[in-house]
This record gives sequence, structure tokens and C-alpha cells, in this order.
Amino acid sequence: MTQLGTRGDVVALAYHVDYWDYIGWEDTFALPGNGQLQRAYAQAWGKGRIYTPQMVINGQRGIAGTYSSEIRALVRSTTLPLDLQVREFNDGTLTLSMEGSPRHQDAVVWLVTFKGSAEVTIDRGENSGHTMAYSHIVTSRQAIGMWTSSDGLDMRIPLEEALGPENDGAAILVQEKHGELPGPILGAVAITRN
Repeated sequence: MTQLGTRGDVVALAYHVDYWDYIGWEDTFALPGNGQLQRAYAQAWGKGRIYTPQMVINGQRGIAGTYSSEIRALVRSTTLPLDLQVREFNDGTLTLSMEGSPRHQDAVVWLVTFKGSAEVTIDRGENSGHTMAYSHIVTSRQAIGMWTSSDGLDMRIPLEEALGPENDGAAILVQEKHGELPGPILGAVAITRN
């Protein structure tokens, strides 16, 4: 995850889950919604189980996070179908724009805030006594608008308010939704605090 996150063409996000907390150590960065999102992806793909570590590539495919060579090959062969443009203004606002496309379904615009990195000393469980280094740690995920296939997207957001004081950056994801389940990501961009 950390290596992929250094690439300019990858938006890397670590959604820490809480369903392993019962084995002795509660993940410092776990959010209940992250496990729900992972279960929704599994359901969308017709899979009966979830696991960690898992990488989700563009909302379309899940793969074990330990398969590094396969993940790199998937990332190399995968592109987003639409270009999400971001323009920053001197007043601290961002304009997000993306053309419409009749080939795709309407999509949700997500604001996902994250911490760039953190180190945590593990007190209990199988990693007790170790210090773990994490990166691209998701702190929140919220829907902020819609992209329509007919009209596209043209939205302005206040950057500092969107980031909040504790985050190092945010990702904007434009993702199709199939009923209540997540679909493919059509466009994405990461913004980091200067």
C-alpha cells in the first residue's frame, strides 16, 4: 500500500476494519463503515467471504494484499474510464469537474479524508510488542454529490473545511452505485495538504 501510494497515478486508501478487534487488539484506525463497505464489495462481486489484507482495485476487483506482483500487474493494466479534473483557487476552494458519458450509470461523488502516515505500538494480540507503520489511513468517507452521465460534474468545495484539522489529504472518488452496492470507480484524484 505504501509503495503504491507513492505513484502519481494511484489513489491509495487504507480502510482499516474493526472485525478483528475481538482477538485481543483494537485497530486504532478502524471504522465500522469500513467493514460494511468491504462486505458490500463482496456482495456486489457475488463473494461469500471477506478477509484482510485485501486490496480493491478501482471498485471492480478484490485481491489478497499479500499478492504484491499480481497487484502491481493489475494496477499497470487498469485505468479509470473518465478524467476527474481538480482546480485549486487562492480562496482555499477546489473545483471538481468531470465530463458526462452515456456509457456509464450515474455515480456518487465521495470525499474520503486520510492521514498520510502513523506509527502505532501494538499492546495485545499476535503483533504484541511490535510497532506498525501505516499509510494512507482513511479517517472518514462521505457522499458530497452526484455525477450524472448526461451533465457530468461541476462542483466547488472548501478544501480546509473538507480536510479538517487532523487530516493530511483527501481523495475524491466518483463511483457508480448498483442499487445499494458499490460499483466501478469512474474517476479519482487525491489532494494533499501543502
